[in-house]
Amino acid sequence: MKIKYRRDVDILMVWFSDDKFDYAQESDGVITHFTADGKPVLLEIQGAKEFLLGSLTSLINDQEVSLP
Repeated sequence: MKIKYRRDVDILMVWFSDDKFDYAQESDGVITHFTADGKPVLLEIQGAKEFLLGSLTSLINDQEVSLP
């Protein structure tokens, strides 16, 4: 697994494998790239700073946090 944050566009990218991806699906600022047979390869989280801060708040307070 590889993780990279691009500050210039505020995107967190998480690679699950080095496989080639064939298509992507977007939902609420999260883009998941898949191989032709449906295996997830790359996750792109747009608005990563807010996502990570909300996630940390959820962990610290042991409660669910809603993100925009």
